[in-house]
Amino acid sequence: MHPYIIPLKNLFESNADLSQAAPMKKYMRDQFEYLGIKTPQSIALQKEFYAEHGLPEFTDLDAILCDLWALQQREFQYVAVGLLGKCEAEIPAKFIKTIEYLIVTKSWWDTVDSLAGGTVGFHFKRFPDVREKYLAKWRSSENFWLRRTTILFQLNYKEETDFDLLCDIIRENLGSKEFFINKAIGWALRQHARVDSKAVKKFVMTTKELNPLSRREALKHIVK
Repeated sequence: MHPYIIPLKNLFESNADLSQAAPMKKYMRDQFEYLGIKTPQSIALQKEFYAEHGLPEFTDLDAILCDLWALQQREFQYVAVGLLGKCEAEIPAKFIKTIEYLIVTKSWWDTVDSLAGGTVGFHFKRFPDVREKYLAKWRSSENFWLRRTTILFQLNYKEETDFDLLCDIIRENLGSKEFFINKAIGWALRQHARVDSKAVKKFVMTTKELNPLSRREALKHIVK
């Protein structure tokens, strides 16, 4: 384990609350173990840790993230996502390989969505060549978490959203029976409706193959 992580691990473990761990695990369908540290407390503990230890050297970031990802309790993966977000403006193009690893390892909506709408979206803006290469790769992947990422990476782009690209990616996933794909489609469309509700409504109404779940989510704030 990287030395940087040891005091962080000790700090979190000393603040564990087993009475909260069980319901948190149940909420995530028993996918992961938990220390029982909820988000507000986690943020406070991280603030305390960074105030004392600062951010790590970039050369150590990959190892630190992977070590955090390997820890059993899910709170450590949340710390990893947050740490990556703090460093995302400094990471080089090739760091996409680490980001991809985090997406496909211990995959669930909590980490994947944070990475997709956060670091991935930011990274793709910084490095158009990386975006082109990895979008092509992920769009055709059998791993639906990577495909979900391609649907969601523009969530925070607002007026900069490439809606034609989003529609193309959605069309590639029509007919999917995967809940997390159909939910993501609806979420991405609903988000873009904040910018251009007419375009979203037109797409939904003219795309007959759209899953009912996606349709409901997309139109949630358009059609009353």
